[in-house]
Amino acid sequence: MGIYNQKEAVAASSCKWKLCNLKTEQKRVDSPHYLFASMTLKQERIDVLLEPVSKFIKNETTGGIVLFVSAVVAMIWANSPFSHLYYRLWHIPLTIGLGDFVIAKDLHHWINDGLMAVFFFVVGLELKREFIGGELSSFRKALLPMAAGAGGMLVPALIFLAFNYSTPAVDGWGIPMATDIAFALGILSLLGNRIPLSLKVFLTALAIADDLGAVIVIALFYTSDVSLINIAIGAAFMAVMIGANMLGIRSSVFYGIIGIGGLWLAFLLSGVHATIAGVLAAFAIPARTKVDEQGYIVSITGLIEKFKKTPPNDNHLVTAEQLSIIEDIKRYSVAAETPLQRLEYGMHPLVALVVMPVFALANAGIEISADILSSFLNPLTLGVFLGLVLGKFIGITGMSKLMVTLQLAQLPEKTTWRHIYGVSLLGGVGFTMSLFITGLAFTEPLMVLEAKVGLMTASLIAGLGGYLLLRTAK
Repeated sequence: MGIYNQKEAVAASSCKWKLCNLKTEQKRVDSPHYLFASMTLKQERIDVLLEPVSKFIKNETTGGIVLFVSAVVAMIWANSPFSHLYYRLWHIPLTIGLGDFVIAKDLHHWINDGLMAVFFFVVGLELKREFIGGELSSFRKALLPMAAGAGGMLVPALIFLAFNYSTPAVDGWGIPMATDIAFALGILSLLGNRIPLSLKVFLTALAIADDLGAVIVIALFYTSDVSLINIAIGAAFMAVMIGANMLGIRSSVFYGIIGIGGLWLAFLLSGVHATIAGVLAAFAIPARTKVDEQGYIVSITGLIEKFKKTPPNDNHLVTAEQLSIIEDIKRYSVAAETPLQRLEYGMHPLVALVVMPVFALANAGIEISADILSSFLNPLTLGVFLGLVLGKFIGITGMSKLMVTLQLAQLPEKTTWRHIYGVSLLGGVGFTMSLFITGLAFTEPLMVLEAKVGLMTASLIAGLGGYLLLRTAK
């Protein structure tokens, strides 16, 4: 990603932006090149004011903090004297369209079908990057996290079905299958140097495999009546995006127009959940550079030498020749990036600080009543709770032990089984994706409430248990 040097970029390819950003940023700040740049850059008043905000946004724990605060606000609001405003807000109708062609949904549906498509788009970008050059890029590297992720999805689903197979809640089997990467990595980051970097990479790869499984489950099992015509239209727009990739079109605006105005809209009307369009669109984004590393170094070095030789201006403006060289440097720098990584890096703050918090605010509100504790006695809540807390632990740990015992994989470097146990517990933090699948599985308000009680309680216990276990790991 653009701010990294070559060595840091290779290291960053093995994990998500949220995981790598803090360490690479610290290395960058400590380097003499960065210190020299800081000395030569003029500090404006606005820079001083925005510096704390910038540091907060770049901190790897920020996404988890903001998500947690949004969930707490939703809970407080839903149980306050203004709770009627909370529920009324999300049912405000919003209509978009021209003439007779209009789409009318309430605000809650626009958030879950539209805003969350942005979240799934970034998930798709991360998946594609990991398959090309990350932890899922080879069979040997991918085997342990993929196997652990599969176990961490299968066992929770089976536990849920054991409680709900013959009940109306059977459709909720997908709820305990998901792991919330923002919360899990946020908790892991609180442990600082106690945790080896390889464990963070393992959890990230595990969560990416988990995301892939969740996307497949949503696409195959949580769809309504399918419109083949709209699916065909969506496929045509997808073909246009793939063709544009093959032709070498690298414009984010182009892919945004075709992806949103064509692919996403067609899926929204097709019956297949619209968020799947976000993942498909991401896989059509180009993932190659226009100039290789050596060519970039030669070109930029030549342009810098040329810039040194240009006569300086006597005022604050640059000369026409200097401006031309600067524009060439920009052009080569953009050519040295892949559109996929540029979009992923640029959109992570939007997803972490806007999309996921708004989703949590709209979906995490639970009205706590005197008899809410009794909901733990019903199969739905128990299935979700035990699926996340017990199922994730058994599934992730069990598959990891199986792969290591069969000598098909090795534990991540400098990690012990106690580390794996802690990460397995953190896998039970199933917030964002679990809430999302809850909305797809149930329309009955009582069932939605029972599922939310189970998953939010499980997420709290799994997160706390994983943190305490990892604190004592050596």
